[in-house]
Amino acid sequence: MERRLAAIVCADVAGYSRMMGSDEAGTHAAFKAHRAAIHPIILNHGGRVVKNTGDGFLLEFPSIVGATEAAIAMQTLMAERNRHLPADRAMQFRIGIHMGDVIADEDEVFGDDVNIAVRLESVASPGGFAISAKAYREASKHLSVPLVDAGNHRFKNIKDAIEVWTWTPDGAPALAPELREASALSQQYRTAIVGVLPFANLSDAQDEYFSDGLTEDLIHALSLQSFYRVLSRNSTFAFKGKNTSTRLIAREIDATYLIQGSVRRAGAKIRVTAELIAPETGEQLWTGRYDRDIGDLFAMQDEITTSLSAAIATEIVRAEASAPARLSTDVSAWDRFLKGLSHYYRQTKEDLAVAVDLFREAIRLDPKLSIAHAYLATIQIQSIQFGWVKGTREMWAEAMNLAETSVRLDPRSSFAFSILSWAHAMEGHHEAALDAAKRAVALNPYDNGARGVLGICHFMIGQHREAIELFSMAAQRDNSDPRYQWAALNAFSHYLLRQYDATLSWAREQLYINPNHMQALAIRAAALAQLGRTDEASEAAGVLMGNYPTLNVDRHLRNFHWKRPEDIAHYRDGLLKAGVPLGKLTLVQSGVKRAAES
Repeated sequence: MERRLAAIVCADVAGYSRMMGSDEAGTHAAFKAHRAAIHPIILNHGGRVVKNTGDGFLLEFPSIVGATEAAIAMQTLMAERNRHLPADRAMQFRIGIHMGDVIADEDEVFGDDVNIAVRLESVASPGGFAISAKAYREASKHLSVPLVDAGNHRFKNIKDAIEVWTWTPDGAPALAPELREASALSQQYRTAIVGVLPFANLSDAQDEYFSDGLTEDLIHALSLQSFYRVLSRNSTFAFKGKNTSTRLIAREIDATYLIQGSVRRAGAKIRVTAELIAPETGEQLWTGRYDRDIGDLFAMQDEITTSLSAAIATEIVRAEASAPARLSTDVSAWDRFLKGLSHYYRQTKEDLAVAVDLFREAIRLDPKLSIAHAYLATIQIQSIQFGWVKGTREMWAEAMNLAETSVRLDPRSSFAFSILSWAHAMEGHHEAALDAAKRAVALNPYDNGARGVLGICHFMIGQHREAIELFSMAAQRDNSDPRYQWAALNAFSHYLLRQYDATLSWAREQLYINPNHMQALAIRAAALAQLGRTDEASEAAGVLMGNYPTLNVDRHLRNFHWKRPEDIAHYRDGLLKAGVPLGKLTLVQSGVKRAAES
């Protein structure tokens, strides 16, 4: 056990028991969704989740300013999310904030100062927070919002009265809806077929236009993906109003997956439910519910379509990756690709090596299979970044060639252009990377991965705040897609802004997913060194070198083509301070200079 100073944030949901009593499953699902949305905010401010409870969580921050700013950002985001919900479904957190000496035992924290934070949440207004005067005095000069003196309060099992300050937001402006952009249907070769059945209108007949419009928009959004084929409106609207089983519908239109849902309107509120099913087995692969204010009808419809398509597209890829081989007319190229994808999703060094062989076999069987080229390029780049293979000129050249081939074979694939952008960015071709990323977003504005890759472009040229915004947005919507390493990227962006506590939070998040992630281990060591935590930095550098014994700073930085020399210098400085060796020394001979290992 150890003692340390920390800022503690405790939160719970106001009225949670009432909400669970009226809709247990829906309330639990909504709470998990809200918690996932605010998680990047916690990490961005250097915090960590100590404990999740049934209706709340306990957080630890190294800085009271970071803790308070995180609380403001979380409550602002929650106000935006609640704005679209009926009053009885709005979920509001009450937050208590305190700072002091805590006892740390493994991942838990204990002590009176933790208990005070827990008690403070009870006097916070729903949607706001209560902070002790001790913490407020430390944080106040850095805050941009006014707080109110709430006087002294006595709490159970706390000896002395606590002076409390409170804050409650007036509300936050709604997030601007993503603009709809002209896109074209990808002609990528695929075998999975998706049918979107007409959403049932559970309201008056005059609202039929909305349910039909939402169905058509969802068909359009899903069709922009390059992984599967989406049946046209004419194929599925023939079943509108008919009481036909999904299994029979799927067999008639030859659909691998079906999406069905309903729309219910009550006054100025709209509720949309949807589910993705595998009709042959009847298995429900995904379900979602969206409650919105009508407001600007088209903007609201776009927002629901974006959320639906992002969730459903990811689930279809996962389902295909884990599905048994399906008989098809393309001999076995697609089956080889799907088997490779199943190994890729396991994200181990051994599985990625197997995936490489399977993707190569798929390309040999069908050289026009664009998506196999794109995934193979992805693995090439990631294997270098993970430190699992040596980044030779030949490997980088092959990755670029694969990405260019993928785009040439399928010029309407946002994924192909995203990987091309990534390859260009890693090679230091900043303008080409930015052009490809913008093309990817234009091809599919619903593709969160494409927007995240646009963030990589901003990161490479030194626009780190813009990068963090895009990385965090992608992480909020889907932080589990192994094609993208949002946590590691966020760690680097925060480091280069000298926000080292947030760097450590994001590095820790990446290491939860991949404990041997080379870049996460490296940036963690550099951040600890910059914070002056010398012993921890040395220990972190030891872990890095233990996993990658041939690593040195010169060799590591050869694969970094950041535009700003000062960014490279800052990262280099952190690694050297942590104790990572500069280079590999050759035997001392006449005229022999120190050389970095190639």
